[in-house]
Amino acid sequence: MITGDMSIIDIVNEYPESLQVFKEYGMGCIGCLAARFENLAQGAEVHGIDLEQLLADLNAAIEKK
Repeated sequence: MITGDMSIIDIVNEYPESLQVFKEYGMGCIGCLAARFENLAQGAEVHGIDLEQLLADLNAAIEKK
């Protein structure tokens, strides 16, 4: 399960299927150096994204796997 306190890069490394969700939200997380230092909640805030909706979509994507 993905949570807001997880590192973005850790999420992508552990759940490659999350990349599509990040792309849909306009978050180019792999190319962003901040992804190595920011957690998901911080990244969502910077991008003006609703964290709860992002979490729901990310967790739905990894559950399909």
